[in-house]
Amino acid sequence: MKKLLAIFFDIVETLVVAASVFVVVYVFLLQPHQVVGSSMFPNFHDKEYILTDKISYCFALPKRGEIVVFKSPEDSEKDFIKRVIALPNETIKIEHGKVFVNGTALPEDYLDPDIITPPGKFLNEGTEVKVPANSYAVFGDNRLNSSDSRTWGFIEASRACGFFGTSSIIGKAILVYWPPKQAKLVPQARYR
Repeated sequence: MKKLLAIFFDIVETLVVAASVFVVVYVFLLQPHQVVGSSMFPNFHDKEYILTDKISYCFALPKRGEIVVFKSPEDSEKDFIKRVIALPNETIKIEHGKVFVNGTALPEDYLDPDIITPPGKFLNEGTEVKVPANSYAVFGDNRLNSSDSRTWGFIEASRACGFFGTSSIIGKAILVYWPPKQAKLVPQARYR
């Protein structure tokens, strides 16, 4: 009986340690998210699962072109996935279907060359807007079907490390892991 009891406690101890490691990883390091909708098509697909790195932005700020996961500005219960387009204190403008950052057309090689970027309620055609300090402009890759900064404005990140400060940014998408046939590291955008 003692031997059986010892085996039981070993199993319980192993499960408690495994659960503790899982909680630490989930809360502080990595978190799974599901892509919902087609706003990031063709680079991400509906119902794909991605792994979000929650720690990187504690040590470095988001960069243009990175894919970030953040709390929806319209409903904090929802998480969105979008691409960082403009950084704090930069200017952004949409004109003739192109995005201009600091007066220069943004080369977006991750989009089909025929894709146009329409303006929205917040970013009007031809109007240059300055991104406030501690804020970012984020767009979906599916420019014709994305609710993003063009509609609801900039996302705030007073401190990019969400669990140490106030930030709507949860982290950076680093890996698509489901479905397995679509598994890949999230490619980083390259700007000329």
